[in-house]
Amino acid sequence: MPVVLSALLVALSFSSFNAWMLSWFGFIPLFFVLNNQSKAKAFLAGFSWGFIFWSFTIYWLAHVTLPGTVTLIFYLSIYSGIFGALFSFASLRRVPGRLFFIPSLWVCLEYLRSYLFTGFPWAILAHSQYTNLPMIQISDLSGSWGVSFLIILVNYSLYLALARPRKQAAFGLILTAAVFLCCLFYGYNRLGEVEGEIRKTTQKTRISVIQANIPQELKWDEYAAGYILQSYKGLTQEASLDAPELIIWPEAAAPGLFGKDAKLFEDIFALARVTKSNLLLGAVSRIGDEYFNSALFVGQDGKLSGVYHKLHLVPFGEYIPLKNVFPFLETVVPIGDISPGREYTIFEKPAKFGVLICFEDLFPELSREFVKRGALFLVNITNDAWYKQSSASYQHFAASVFRSVENKVYLVRAANTGISGFISPAGRIISRVSEKGKLIFVPGFKTENIYPVAGPATFYNRYGDYFVYLCLLFVICGIIQCFLSPGRQVN
Repeated sequence: MPVVLSALLVALSFSSFNAWMLSWFGFIPLFFVLNNQSKAKAFLAGFSWGFIFWSFTIYWLAHVTLPGTVTLIFYLSIYSGIFGALFSFASLRRVPGRLFFIPSLWVCLEYLRSYLFTGFPWAILAHSQYTNLPMIQISDLSGSWGVSFLIILVNYSLYLALARPRKQAAFGLILTAAVFLCCLFYGYNRLGEVEGEIRKTTQKTRISVIQANIPQELKWDEYAAGYILQSYKGLTQEASLDAPELIIWPEAAAPGLFGKDAKLFEDIFALARVTKSNLLLGAVSRIGDEYFNSALFVGQDGKLSGVYHKLHLVPFGEYIPLKNVFPFLETVVPIGDISPGREYTIFEKPAKFGVLICFEDLFPELSREFVKRGALFLVNITNDAWYKQSSASYQHFAASVFRSVENKVYLVRAANTGISGFISPAGRIISRVSEKGKLIFVPGFKTENIYPVAGPATFYNRYGDYFVYLCLLFVICGIIQCFLSPGRQVN
């Protein structure tokens, strides 16, 4: 029962209810179960926790593939199973520094699942705090990993205080409180500093995002192409009345294939000339025998002046890994292969920016690289229509907030069915497309001014995932100490 309670508390912090506070104590019941257990039982408890957590967190993936969802949940649960086994291993020995070993272990396992087998950096623990602005400002130092570390640190110190009401527990609480308050102090100061700089900036760029709300079952229906195009054209013409310098359509918004359907794209490109605005649109493109998930930049003259091809593809969504070795995989998720792009394209107008397509905003190194190459703001174009009315769009949007904070740049988001909107360099949500308070599966557009200026690179942008490497060093030292320490129970 405690395992179920813990998994549900943490899962709720990733829901559309925005219950971020639950993460700060949601692990405590799990820690009580793991303490002093055998490694096998602790692995099973951790695995069970993961199975429940992921079932409630990514249930929406079943709209795309039920067998794939179940397989993914089993795979992801292995990480929490490993966490449980190592937690128990450390609890049975006198290991100095366990207060930092446990959160370091969590961070390393999060990082591993974010990149192993192309990676699944979804529902990183830090993402549950995307509206907790003061606390997430440390991301410009440590990336989101620092926030995940802090959440587990608080959970573990509270657990020790409840399980071990002695001097050691008191010391852990004091040390954790000091770290927490330092992070909070930094966060409030950084928040005021960044937003103060924004208020002083006069160089603005006016942008509109389009959310046409095209049902997934219509997107590639040739009979719906006219309806789709008219939906985008109508919203674009409405948005043009706000005099934006750039209008953004979502991922794969064009109802045709660039490189084949010339007449369709001539019609779309002419829209930029008519509205006197630059246009960025998502489209599937064909070059020779290769297909790409692309972002096309059309200037105010109605001519194509830049293309970005998505770099990081979705396994089983855009390509099938190992299909030559395991041909049956094509029957699980029948899909044609998309080729990965090869360049970090920086678009020059109306100010330098980089594009993240689909779930590329989940991978912090992509955003870092775009900013390093001169991008003054980031754009995420995506389509989460696959996942229906669920928490998927909210979970995805949370990742974009962290990319803004880590690099201290604006991020502009255009999603087919939502969430579309504008995020400040401090991670503040400026505005979103909505209808009567509803953010997803509603059509509309939103126009805002952003103030993209070149500032000093953040520590995280400059040095990357150094914090994870420190955590890895701490975990290695902790495991060595576990083997060297006498095996005795410690309550």
